[in-house]
Amino acid sequence: MSLLPELRYPSVTELERSARALAAHRPGLCSLRPIGSSRAGRPLCLLSVGHAERAVLVVAGAHANEPVGGATLLALAERVVRERRLRDDTSWHFLLCADPDGAGLHVTPAPRTLLDYHLGFFRPAGPEQPEWSPSVLPPDRLPPETLALIRVIDELRPYLQVTLHGTDLGGSWVQLTRDIPGLAEPFGKSAAELNIPVETGASDAAGWPASGPGVHVMPAPGGDPAYLSMPDDARESTWYRAHLYGGLTAVVEVPMWASDLVDDPTPHPAPAAAMGRLARRLRQDAHQVESVLADALPRLPGPAGPLLRAARWALELVPGLAGDWVRPPAADTTMAHVGSVDAFGRRLPLRSAAMLLRVLREADDHAAPALEHLVGSWSEAFAQRFRARWVPLEQQVEHQSRTVVAAARHARDGAP
Repeated sequence: MSLLPELRYPSVTELERSARALAAHRPGLCSLRPIGSSRAGRPLCLLSVGHAERAVLVVAGAHANEPVGGATLLALAERVVRERRLRDDTSWHFLLCADPDGAGLHVTPAPRTLLDYHLGFFRPAGPEQPEWSPSVLPPDRLPPETLALIRVIDELRPYLQVTLHGTDLGGSWVQLTRDIPGLAEPFGKSAAELNIPVETGASDAAGWPASGPGVHVMPAPGGDPAYLSMPDDARESTWYRAHLYGGLTAVVEVPMWASDLVDDPTPHPAPAAAMGRLARRLRQDAHQVESVLADALPRLPGPAGPLLRAARWALELVPGLAGDWVRPPAADTTMAHVGSVDAFGRRLPLRSAAMLLRVLREADDHAAPALEHLVGSWSEAFAQRFRARWVPLEQQVEHQSRTVVAAARHARDGAP
């Protein structure tokens, strides 16, 4: 049976409907159960396939604006049911969506352009993100989605946790909390076969060692992060929870739109000057959004909702991040890294503007046209600068699925 109803990003409701159908189709093999509830009372559902003690946990929907994970999760569940060898000594557990409230606010299931994508954009503020909240909040303030994820990790004790992420524009890369020897080869082969660039200098992994092109291993806890101003630290996130039980986490990123400007490992001819220009542009772009926000804020009803909280949180990151970019020595001076930072520098104020635009439109505020112009022009400039080309959804899903299966195989073979 096929779990993907059509080639578009499935909603949380469609995810649950498909998982329920699979569990009914193979009741002796599959089960579906709630493991908690969101802040708004939506169920957090876990689909399990197989009964072996050795476990893989796959998490989708940790970031609301990265919907490919849900489609990949369904394809993976279907493949595990179909291919007995994948579950001979391993049970697979799929958290359908770690943030169903956020997923309900990101409303671009079939974007045709980057502008389409941003007009329905939502990504929560850091403290409201299930995987990241432990890195910025004390234990007694963690959201229920985070607590549910922690409980299921403690219950399953997976030798591998895989969290399915995506980027709007760029390439594919993997972040590991501990190295998985042998993963880089099948990861790179899959990307090449599917014409997906490998992001060799991902800004998310600046300064991390690499076990192969696009496969980045997080530094051990205790060291300084590459970007000192960032309020969160991956080493304090739920990604490290599996380490309590001898496991590890793989974060698999795949792009919606690909750019061949993020996979060039050659040295940049003038990295310091380039980073300085990117930092200045980041400050200037953020200032334009802040000016619209300052003008409109007195007219907006309170208290601030999730869209406004997220827009403001993104803007608050800018001064420190721009400072990090010009603080020597640079973590990476390749063309790929500078390109990745360029993309991130465009992405942050654009996302803030897009979420604020949704707030202003809902309030019928007269400042909305100014933001409409920014969101439209910045989306177009982003796409043109990086020569964006759409990666068909089936290729996004296939590459992410292949990488998960390869990670499970190599992590199992290398486990003590």
